[in-house]
Amino acid sequence: MLNSIHHTAIICSDYKKSKQFYTDVLGLTIIREVYREERQSYKLDLTLNGTYIIELFSFPNPPKRPSYPEACGLRHLAFEVDDIEKIIQHLNQNNIEAEPIRIDEFTQKRFTFISDPDGLPIEFYEK
Repeated sequence: MLNSIHHTAIICSDYKKSKQFYTDVLGLTIIREVYREERQSYKLDLTLNGTYIIELFSFPNPPKRPSYPEACGLRHLAFEVDDIEKIIQHLNQNNIEAEPIRIDEFTQKRFTFISDPDGLPIEFYEK
């Protein structure tokens, strides 16, 4: 029945700041950017290595949502990386601090978390 995950939708509070984070810091590629006047809302479609993965939205005064890795509901966004130290170094160069590296108890793989500009947990999981 299902083929794949189509995308993840993220609503941000500061469109310019979040667009810069997802494109310049994380390196996602813009497919299209649309301003929807009737909603006073931007919609930014982003890809990773040619795969459509994120719709970034802005809306006037979106309500706050509790967001941390152990909150009920959608837990976090995770990206696979080849080298955890390399991504942490890149993040640090962009003034983003990562949590201490953890080890997955089942796979023995290393991972860490950061927060996007709105506090959404983002995980980097070493291949």
